[in-house]
Amino acid sequence: MRQLEMMSNFVRLAAHLQPDSVVDGPGIRCVIWAQGCGHNCPGCHNPQTHPFDSGNVVSIDELCEQISAYGQNITLSGGDPFFQSDSFAKIAKFAKSIGLTVWAYTGFTFETLINNEQYLNLLKYVDVLVDGRFDISKKSSECKFRGSTNQRLIDVKQSLINKNVVLWSDEFDTFQIKNNTYF
Repeated sequence: MRQLEMMSNFVRLAAHLQPDSVVDGPGIRCVIWAQGCGHNCPGCHNPQTHPFDSGNVVSIDELCEQISAYGQNITLSGGDPFFQSDSFAKIAKFAKSIGLTVWAYTGFTFETLINNEQYLNLLKYVDVLVDGRFDISKKSSECKFRGSTNQRLIDVKQSLINKNVVLWSDEFDTFQIKNNTYF
């Protein structure tokens, strides 16, 4: 039991914290690269993050100290942070507690995440979710903060409140509600 408790205070990362990113969400952000992804999307720009047994095991407490020191909004990417949802939920919860915004990238769809309690535990601390597998046939350099047109930028809080997918948009500072319910 002690070993399991101890392991819950760690996360497996593909790389060191990356401060000063301007491509993983709005503004200057600190990116946390999850190690491990089971989606294996053809054409993925981070295939080295796919193996679950690679990367480095890092203390969540130490990582949170680094996040606090940088003071930048964070983006969870990878890999896929939802494959380590308990650990990343702790990180996202900490970031929110010090007033930071949290973006997360995942190959899962929002609809899949909300129907899984473990994933939902992380999702509730995420402000904007970039969901969906990268689809090389829909790759576009015109997509803001995403690689293919099938991926969505979702305002998580508003989506949960409205019981509809609410797309995030910074161009007009408004929300776009899709006409589909998920409850």
